[in-house]
Amino acid sequence: MMNTSNGMISGPSSSSASAAANPPQSPGIKTYFKTPEGKYKLHYEKTHPSGLLHYTHGKTVTQVTFAHLKDKPAPSTPTGTSSNVTASSGFRSATARLLGGGNGNRALSFVGGNGGTKNVGASSRIGASFAASSSGTSATNTNFDGKGTYIVFNVGDAIFISDLNSQDKDPVKSIHISNSNPMCHAFDPDAKDGHDLLIGLNSGDVYTVSLRQQLQDVSKKLVNAQHYNKDGSVNNSRCTSIAWVPGSDGSFIVAHADGNLYVYEKNKDGATESSFSAIRDPTQFSVDKAKYSKSNPVARWHIGQGAINCIAFSNDGAYLATVGRDGYLRIFDFSTQKLVCGVKSYYGALLCCAWSMDGKYLLTGGEDDLVQVWSMEDRKVVAWGEGHNSWVSGVAFDSHWSSPNSDGSGENVMYRFGSVGQDTRLLLWDLEMDEIVVPLRKPPGGSPTYSTGSQSAHWDNIVPMGTLQPAPCMRDVPKLSPVMAHRVHMEPLSGLIFTQESLITACREGHLKIWTRPDNQSSSNTETSNPTTSKPSLTSKVGGSS
Repeated sequence: MMNTSNGMISGPSSSSASAAANPPQSPGIKTYFKTPEGKYKLHYEKTHPSGLLHYTHGKTVTQVTFAHLKDKPAPSTPTGTSSNVTASSGFRSATARLLGGGNGNRALSFVGGNGGTKNVGASSRIGASFAASSSGTSATNTNFDGKGTYIVFNVGDAIFISDLNSQDKDPVKSIHISNSNPMCHAFDPDAKDGHDLLIGLNSGDVYTVSLRQQLQDVSKKLVNAQHYNKDGSVNNSRCTSIAWVPGSDGSFIVAHADGNLYVYEKNKDGATESSFSAIRDPTQFSVDKAKYSKSNPVARWHIGQGAINCIAFSNDGAYLATVGRDGYLRIFDFSTQKLVCGVKSYYGALLCCAWSMDGKYLLTGGEDDLVQVWSMEDRKVVAWGEGHNSWVSGVAFDSHWSSPNSDGSGENVMYRFGSVGQDTRLLLWDLEMDEIVVPLRKPPGGSPTYSTGSQSAHWDNIVPMGTLQPAPCMRDVPKLSPVMAHRVHMEPLSGLIFTQESLITACREGHLKIWTRPDNQSSSNTETSNPTTSKPSLTSKVGGSS
């Protein structure tokens, strides 16, 4: 078993250690899959105590947020209103989204121990009514030392927090949400005031909390939660996706099922209601600022008709992507609040999106069973990935994968990305623009011709700024085939995240699997016992629900 107080792994001294090392599998699902670079192996699984699920279990989709708590505890809480009553609402990445999300551009490695021992009080493992308390007299967990890497995920009307570095399948904390369901969540590793975790609820309510305080407290409630959009006072449609604004001082955005997106400032009073002008044309994008300077949220973006299913910021925070029920990918310049470009899906709604680390490409997936690759340089769809047999529910670029064709210039020659779907399968893809077959412009009266090379070399004109393009013709878009396809769960999948040492998949029912990379299997035990040998990267700041 692992002693997380010092990060050391001792020999298996019980049947539980053996079970963790060799997790039981459902019939027909292998514990490994092969890729061109080697074999990925199932390392361990995370799940939830089945006895805690309530009747609302089928009404939500599990999403996952990864959170790395730094060594130094953050200072006190923000100035928002702290609720002292049982809330009628509750908590989704994410970020990356396993999501994708956003889901999925910046993820954490799972090397190194998480500090505290596993002797967590039993009260932290059972369901609890959601309540926020500002009292300083709550009992604390003395075994928690204030640092580590954790997984936050939602199932039904409950929130679970698991120790990512432990092979224990059960979470270290479980919290039951009264009268509402958790829908989306996001973590900010750079939060200055301690409130680093965003929570979006089915009722439209939004909370910020300190993850460190939740782990330190052994009670059956969330402590010092700040409440925004209380009882849906601004918008009572469900939260569908949520994100911290990169590089901001506590700003965050919340997307809703009615097609509206709201910008909040964490340090403003959450109880101050906002009022906005009536939406003149529901079919058009519009931005309205709150009528009063003290209002929170401070702005409303009306994206369009139908639900916003996922939002994702580019790594530098310059662009915001949204996908929704109407089937459109929209990309905005966040600072100027202007629509840059967008495109419609081949068919049906879009459910997920994710940026490449360099901001050059954007992935989307949805009800047309395709993985769509969008180029920011060309403002066009440059490839479609064909391979899923059902809706694509999660996409992510693998920012830790090294291209075998790297030219040493720091420029990405090839991109690796992954997708998961309701067909229960994980697919991995390689995108190499210099090798892809690209359609040329069709001459009048003739047939389309094809060539290899960058897409930008073949389009005559860049699409004008602010244009929403129709779906491209199927025969005009290059097709990608996956380099690997593997059934990884029994249930439909909801997201995936790449970390430095692993690939993590999650299904809609709240079961997670951690797959070790081929080049990390022989050294995983050594790295775990020496947490200084690898530094975790920043987590994704985005969470969403598809």
